[in-house]
Amino acid sequence: MDFAASLRDMNKQYAIITGNYWAFTLTDGALRMMVVLHFNELGYSPLQIALLFVFYELFGVITNLTGGWLGARIGLNRTMNAGLILQVIALSMLLVPTAMLSVAWVMAAQALSGIAKDLNKMSAKSAIKLLVPANAQGKLYRWVALLTGSKNALKGAGFFLGGALLTLLGFQGAAAIMAAALLIVWLLSLLLLKTDLGKSTNKPKFSELLSKSSVINRLSLARMLLFGARDVWFVVALPVFLSQTLGWDHWQTGGFLACWVIAYGFVQAMAPNFHGTSANIDDSHPDGRSALRWAIFLTMIPAAIALLLNSSLPTGPVLIAGLMIFGAVFAMNSALHSYLIVSYAREDGVSLDVGFYYMANAMGRLIGTLLSGWLFQTSGLTACLWVSAAFLLMTSVVSIGLPRHPSRPSSLC
Repeated sequence: MDFAASLRDMNKQYAIITGNYWAFTLTDGALRMMVVLHFNELGYSPLQIALLFVFYELFGVITNLTGGWLGARIGLNRTMNAGLILQVIALSMLLVPTAMLSVAWVMAAQALSGIAKDLNKMSAKSAIKLLVPANAQGKLYRWVALLTGSKNALKGAGFFLGGALLTLLGFQGAAAIMAAALLIVWLLSLLLLKTDLGKSTNKPKFSELLSKSSVINRLSLARMLLFGARDVWFVVALPVFLSQTLGWDHWQTGGFLACWVIAYGFVQAMAPNFHGTSANIDDSHPDGRSALRWAIFLTMIPAAIALLLNSSLPTGPVLIAGLMIFGAVFAMNSALHSYLIVSYAREDGVSLDVGFYYMANAMGRLIGTLLSGWLFQTSGLTACLWVSAAFLLMTSVVSIGLPRHPSRPSSLC
């Protein structure tokens, strides 16, 4: 009976964490699309719009680094709930009259949203480590893949939601509806989420923010390069290229990218099936060798797209086909990394390792975003693709040193 009750409680907490993450992700994707479309209507260039999100990424770096420490000290339930209420505040900041929606004000709201997003993500990913027994690596991989994949699929759905709400209710009306809905989710989370989840038995010092584990450091560097390789051509260069060179309108561009993100999330959620991993505790599961193989495979794709774009083949079909293949293989890489960090992290104070890792993730996005705008403006899409391939080659080199099997938490301290 005790085991059955424990299993029910574990599943209930996983459902609450996943529900929180889903609700937050919908508003996050919708808010991004709303900002893009609204400021496009105000006459901002694509590069100027992209720069509105720089603080979103920059504060993500800071939040992941400090949020893991905070979660270990006060508990992951509090950091997750803090992320939800901060997103409510960020949305509420956009309820001011249109004349007051200055660039500085929107950047401040995006900074707050960036803090909220990474507090929520770090808390969700760390909490799963504590809900799954140490010998159930197959279940851990599946739960992490489901959480990560569904999040990205819902972020794509959020793009559609943002566009629909903006059309029906206007900018302020859409922000008000999302803030009210997320406020209800926050109140439910306060009531239902465990109060001691993730709190370290030994209060970590602020000086322990940086990981002392060579495995965590190596995986974090690989993650930074991986996401820099994606965003160096995906964030600014790709949407601008689709608009300016292929002549797509904003709805075509936004709709296509939303579908891409949804498909990307679906592949992430299904990643354990491609690896032949089941939920049984004695099943095989991916390790450092898997990360290396998939990184090498991914390296070849942007290089091939760059070469084909300079050939006599039609530009549009080459780019779309290449993007779909890149998305599927990148999703496998991302799912593997998301599992490995949770598996490698220490049991006591798991959020410290996970927070440090996602700090590297946010740093990669920030580097990729800035490079995407600058490289595309100075050298075009092909240059972005070659830099992406170079980043992925470095990811492969770094991944060579990852352990063949997940290390025990005690060996990482």
